Amino acid sequence: MEHEDQEAQKPLLATAAGSSGGGRRGDASAASSSSIAVVVTSTAVAVAGSFEFGISVGYSSPSQPGIMRDLNLSLAEYSVFGSILTIGAMLGAIVSGTVADRVGRRSAMAISDLLCILGYLLITFSQNSWWLDIGRLSTGCGIGLLSYVVPVYISEITPKNLRGGFATVNQFMICCGASLAYVLGTFITWRTLAIIGVAPCLLQLVGLLVIPESPRWLARFGHLGEFEAALQKLRGKGNDICDEAAEIKDFTEKFQHLPKSKMLDLFQKDYIHAVTVGVGLMVLQQFGGVNAICFYASEIFVSAGFSSGSTGMLAMVAVQIPMTGLGVLLMDKSGRRPLLMVSAAGTCLGCLLVGFSFLAKEGHWGKDLNIWLALTGILIFGGSFSLGMGGIPWVIMSEIFPINMKGAAGSLVTLVSWLGSWIVSYAFNFLLVWNSYGTFFIFATICGLTVVFVERLVPETKGRTLEEIQASMSSSLTSPFHK
Repeated sequence: MEHEDQEAQKPLLATAAGSSGGGRRGDASAASSSSIAVVVTSTAVAVAGSFEFGISVGYSSPSQPGIMRDLNLSLAEYSVFGSILTIGAMLGAIVSGTVADRVGRRSAMAISDLLCILGYLLITFSQNSWWLDIGRLSTGCGIGLLSYVVPVYISEITPKNLRGGFATVNQFMICCGASLAYVLGTFITWRTLAIIGVAPCLLQLVGLLVIPESPRWLARFGHLGEFEAALQKLRGKGNDICDEAAEIKDFTEKFQHLPKSKMLDLFQKDYIHAVTVGVGLMVLQQFGGVNAICFYASEIFVSAGFSSGSTGMLAMVAVQIPMTGLGVLLMDKSGRRPLLMVSAAGTCLGCLLVGFSFLAKEGHWGKDLNIWLALTGILIFGGSFSLGMGGIPWVIMSEIFPINMKGAAGSLVTLVSWLGSWIVSYAFNFLLVWNSYGTFFIFATICGLTVVFVERLVPETKGRTLEEIQASMSSSLTSPFHK
């Protein structure tokens, strides 16, 4: 840990060898500023996809009354429209790693943009449920691909001292996109909202023309000239990239004698720790109840005794955005593990309070007690989840898998996340009918287990290069990176 802290305190970008004197220091400072500008710009283009992700997730809730009225849909037909996004996302997740490996990170984002644009255009001009559902399915495929490639691209281009914070911007923009969809959906028609959903895709498509490809992907597939040019652009023209380039090249060469990326290869001894961490975090994230609370927050407030769910929903949005921003700021200072454990403990407390609110309602414990317990519990859950559990599992997923297995591993982890999302979303209403307070006590138990899981199995990745992280988790790649 002392070594990691010392590494984290080093300058973000090493200046060129032999640089000294005021003029050269000025040149190095200008180069560093130029480099940070390129990393910020590249990250901004990537997270336009995250914003699209958020709009797509938030689209169905405010659009429900208008779509059902204009297209004469039954509740069952609209439920198909709402849930088919998750089915599309699972399809996108299955191929996400393969697509991102074969065509590159930028091209994978472009493909996802085209799928989302097609989907929203079909929704905008739909006159029946078939076109509506096909459009939603296409959008789902797009965001399933985006959910993998965006955090991976960001982690592969950023300096180690900034990687965590930059990668967490992914979750922040998802939160902002969903919040915007909730707010705009109360003022504009569902067709207009669908047209707005196209805008982030168009912005990203334009931005992809100017940002560099991931240097690590270029090195992995033998584009060494482009690799050095992309890395130099990201680190600044006046900065020495020799050490970082050599480390990436040396680490990549180790994979020439290792098996190609196949799903079954993930369960070999060298990768089982990383798979356990990546899949485990996604399972615990989803089965901790996040989608049940996010998708059905309004219904939960009403069931707990509120006259309307809108007040609680607005309060939840107001808490989530600043807490996600706080997580971005703390990521590279406190580290991943402490934030994850605090976040999981907070979600556990939130679920317990919501569970007690339903228990108070059934037991008639006191006037309005159940309402305040539900509001407090959901706000604590939403804020705590946004602080760490929402974004950090995706950050860690993008860090722990070596480049030769990242495609297969990313597809598996992303698929598990979307499958868990669908299972919880589908089963939640049935669980609520079975036992309302018991359901949230189950969620609380899973959140509590998350704290133990993180403490025992999840490595701290703050202030370490991707090569150091991956080597420390794989015995065959230990030397010379494991420290």
